[in-house]
Amino acid sequence: PPSDLPSHGVDASIPQEMEDQKAGVFQELEELREGQMKFDELCRSEETRASLVNNNQWNVKSLTSMATYEITPETIAAYYKFAKFNFDCGDYQQGRDMLENYISLHASPPKQRKDGEGDDEDEYGAGSKSNVEEEKTGNANMYYLTSIDVPLLQVLWGKLSCEILVEDWEEASIALNAVKTAIESLATSHKITALEALHQRTWLLHWSLFVFWNDASGKGLESMVELFTSEKYLQAVTTHAPHLLRYLTAAVLLCKRRAAKKAGSNSNAEGRRLLRDLVKVMQQCEYSDPIVEFVDKLSVKFDFEAAQSQLARCETVLSSDFFLCKQTELFMEEARIFVFENYCRIHHKIDLTTLGEKLAMDRDRAERWIVDLIRNALLDAKIDSEEGCVVMGTGSTSVYEQVMEKTKELTARSGGLVVNLRGYQNDIRREKVRKERQAKEAMEAEY
Repeated sequence: PPSDLPSHGVDASIPQEMEDQKAGVFQELEELREGQMKFDELCRSEETRASLVNNNQWNVKSLTSMATYEITPETIAAYYKFAKFNFDCGDYQQGRDMLENYISLHASPPKQRKDGEGDDEDEYGAGSKSNVEEEKTGNANMYYLTSIDVPLLQVLWGKLSCEILVEDWEEASIALNAVKTAIESLATSHKITALEALHQRTWLLHWSLFVFWNDASGKGLESMVELFTSEKYLQAVTTHAPHLLRYLTAAVLLCKRRAAKKAGSNSNAEGRRLLRDLVKVMQQCEYSDPIVEFVDKLSVKFDFEAAQSQLARCETVLSSDFFLCKQTELFMEEARIFVFENYCRIHHKIDLTTLGEKLAMDRDRAERWIVDLIRNALLDAKIDSEEGCVVMGTGSTSVYEQVMEKTKELTARSGGLVVNLRGYQNDIRREKVRKERQAKEAMEAEY
């Protein structure tokens, strides 16, 4: 460029290549807007749309077969492309609304019966054939879609990304579950390979972080732990995304006491189960950072000095992490309680000064902190002011609780074995059919 023209800033000349690209974007915008206009107008006409829905005509096949609305398969395809175009241009709200309309074409939600409907049933309580057909609905976990394929899975991914970007976390949670359901449905019906399913689950784990760590209901972390530790998604963590162990570890530490409280067990059996499962995952992953190391030093090696050192590093990691930065203070509080719980498991009487050192507190602050725990029924202990120590209670786990803890996952594991066995049997049948077909074709070829 000439030396008298600046190459940067507001007054810089715009390269011709960018001007051509801009012109191409506006041209595509006008083409898509024109191509999808008929269906867009129909979506905006609430009365007409409601009538079509009530008559079971709000679907691709019915709309494209009616000449009244001048809608073709190309019109609906252009509408979907225009939704993606809006997303690419940063209009996530508009993209989300358009995707909702597109999904509704492939969905069959339950009909809302008006008062008096269904009174014309016969004496045996059976309605007409048309009423039975109307009651057929799609999968409620997947926006009532009647079927799923790879293109529709991409639509659901788009819906999830829009919900995340507009920060509607309640709807994002619903969209996340829809994508999860779709992936498992496609994998079960062999519409995607096992490797493709693994890749999809890995991506879902990453995207789920936005949803779970922004869930204001308080149930997000419990849902995250449940998802990450389920068999198929645990495989994705250990093989494709071991770095996600950081978030699983943080989630377990933040929700283990809440989980134990919900279970209604004073023995904290539920919290110990979560930690035990976490340690198993840690042993399968070749990944380490201060948060993971903190739990390893404390729960596996019982090295309190090393754990205290890692805890100091945790605060730095937490404050710089996109998802965890808002949880730094709460995590540090839960981590101190975790240190205290483990220290109490191997000591009956603990000197307050020593305990304060372990928790990075002075003696008076440590005493106040323990008093708060006792007052809130989070700790079975008492303070001996004369000796300046904490005396732990002698709580023990009943035989009933021990049996329940050992057998709690038996049903789930048995169910998993049954599913795996059925899958193995189906593979054997398919292989047998394939060999028979090949043998038959070979015989026909000989004759």
